[in-house]
Amino acid sequence: MGAAVPFAFQDNAEVARRFPDLHPAFDSNEALTEANRCLNCFDAPCAAACPTHIDVPRFIKKIGTQNLMGSALTILDANILGASCSRVCPVDVLCEGACVMLRYNKQPIAIGRLQRHAMDHFWERGAHLPKKSSRRRSQKIVCIGAGPASLACAAELAQQGFSVTVIERHALPGGLNTYGVAEYKLRPPDSLREVAMIAELGVEFRFGVSIEHQSDLAALESEYDAIFVGVGLGAMHELHIPGAHHNVNVAVYVVDALEFIARYKTSGNLTVGNNVVVVGAGNTAIDAAVAARRLGAAHVTIVYRRTESGMPAFGFEYEHAKQEGVVFEWLAEPVAIHADPASGRIVSLECARGGSNFHLSCDMLIPAIGQAPLRSLLERSRGPKYYTGGDCANGGREVVDAVADGKRAGVAIAKSFEAADA
Repeated sequence: MGAAVPFAFQDNAEVARRFPDLHPAFDSNEALTEANRCLNCFDAPCAAACPTHIDVPRFIKKIGTQNLMGSALTILDANILGASCSRVCPVDVLCEGACVMLRYNKQPIAIGRLQRHAMDHFWERGAHLPKKSSRRRSQKIVCIGAGPASLACAAELAQQGFSVTVIERHALPGGLNTYGVAEYKLRPPDSLREVAMIAELGVEFRFGVSIEHQSDLAALESEYDAIFVGVGLGAMHELHIPGAHHNVNVAVYVVDALEFIARYKTSGNLTVGNNVVVVGAGNTAIDAAVAARRLGAAHVTIVYRRTESGMPAFGFEYEHAKQEGVVFEWLAEPVAIHADPASGRIVSLECARGGSNFHLSCDMLIPAIGQAPLRSLLERSRGPKYYTGGDCANGGREVVDAVADGKRAGVAIAKSFEAADA
């Protein structure tokens, strides 16, 4: 059923069991009932609130008339990753947060789940993306990175008849959709299925390719007519506190949040400590903390240096973490990691609060304190051939923002060659 996934990945049944869908799919009757609640607003504040400006009333109206394929194509026309965005978008602060139903103290239309319903139908029917143009363009474009921004750019250009290559340093495409989004929101096979759909447009994917030196960029400049840089952000920041690096065993049990999530999602490594401490309170920290609980940690604590009101995570993520049993320590600053001298294993994290120190039992520490920008590559990626988008350009926002960036870049690249092809 659906597009074949040409990228090797072995799904893990135990991971799937521990991470059921956060928001289960609608059945046909539920979707029809919900779609018929929509007022089909003329001004559509929901569509305006979506970074990719999906025509929300239109796709919902098509669900209401049971034209699910038409609904899915409406979504894909605006957002090539409409399936993954239906699962991972913070709809509470985007489309659903703008729903006019809220003005009447009613529940907003469940736009995200309706979008998923239409996209699930698309996959079940084994449908394919249509081309936007029958022209075969002569220019060659390369996208660096295979995350949402590059995928959106590549799809837009391939649909318009350009030859597109995507290069990626990892073994699998999809970026954070594959490696870094919590399993209960988006599974790797669902991410890779979307990439397969884009590959069917004729987009070529090359893996295990890193762009590290000026000579690498020079080689691309000589081969391609335009270069899109969608590399995301760099490595997560490390905790520079005593005890973080003095022992090889400590290094094993200090793992950054993205690496932790990638391990259980793509390698099936379900090893987790009994007392897990996550440092940071962004959405990635929440994802890691909830995952640790679902993987069997008895106690999971999030340590954050500010108060609850200063937490960068969305409110609904915070509430979800509390429901999962995650405990929060506010106004706490990590100052040292303590290990058992004999085994080298972590035993506690020392924190400071209000002039005094306290210890948290800890046998696995997960820093989630942000990622460094890839400034060096961006500074070298300048000139008339270069375009950028996604987290590397916007500093780290949502998947849907990266998709919007990538599509805009694809449209701009296509327009830049109109005169040459006239």
